[in-house]
Amino acid sequence: MVEDGADGLAELSAGLYPRTGTAYTIGLTGSPGVGKSSLAAQLVQALRSRGLSIAVLAIDPTSPFTGGALLGDRLRMQSHATDPGVFIRSMATRGHLGGMALAAPEAVRILDASGKDIVVVETVGVGQAEVEVATATDTTLVVVAPGWGDAVQVAKAGILEIADVFVVNKADREGATEAARDLEHMLKMGPEAEWVPPVVQTSAATGLGIDELWDSIERHRKHLESTGRGQQRRRARLLNEVEEMVSQELKERVKAALESDPGMAEDLEARRVDPYRAADMLVERVNGGGVRG
Repeated sequence: MVEDGADGLAELSAGLYPRTGTAYTIGLTGSPGVGKSSLAAQLVQALRSRGLSIAVLAIDPTSPFTGGALLGDRLRMQSHATDPGVFIRSMATRGHLGGMALAAPEAVRILDASGKDIVVVETVGVGQAEVEVATATDTTLVVVAPGWGDAVQVAKAGILEIADVFVVNKADREGATEAARDLEHMLKMGPEAEWVPPVVQTSAATGLGIDELWDSIERHRKHLESTGRGQQRRRARLLNEVEEMVSQELKERVKAALESDPGMAEDLEARRVDPYRAADMLVERVNGGGVRG
């Protein structure tokens, strides 16, 4: 229902909303090929051994041509498929540049309301636009691998700003220690902060460092609780989501208004109306109908 925007979704959301707000959310992001899905599978195993229930929402890349998605993440997590304490779902980005489907926040809430202790949101690695995951979860893990690229590219991608914990995966490979050292050096060069992201080396293939990774996530969670940052993040997240929903609603209305008024396109083409005036006219028309309805 969430993915399709089905009828009755608003009523469903209203009924579930009071039952949400207890699950802890973890964002898992990084470039393609760094082993995010395998790392998620190891994290699931570690959390289940601690008696925690967990859901994984894997945001997959959508084809710009067919609208279809690979949905391959579930294939990498088959070992957990029969565990009733684990729920794994793939969602397509539907071309949304931030790597997060517009439906993802509501999907997280449904998993929250279902009673899951932890919800992991794994996003497609698309570079600079990955910063969106930081506004969608409580703790953001940025995963890199040995040979992750030069410092300029990493800083440009903005991942230094969004990471709460850095994970150097494939630590059994050559260059992992150097990659971790480079990250720690870059963090020391940055501005002073009340939370400095730890750098954890892991191997999704062997399970190395997974316990240390969970310890780092727990320390960040306690930091958010003790400073009040967690509540601030959640509030900002809700406001951002409402803003996105209103923006999408207005965008659909503007599109419909343009399609129903071919004369505006003709006026623009004939230079009788300039784009600014056309935009003002559309805003007036959409505002006349109210925000909802």
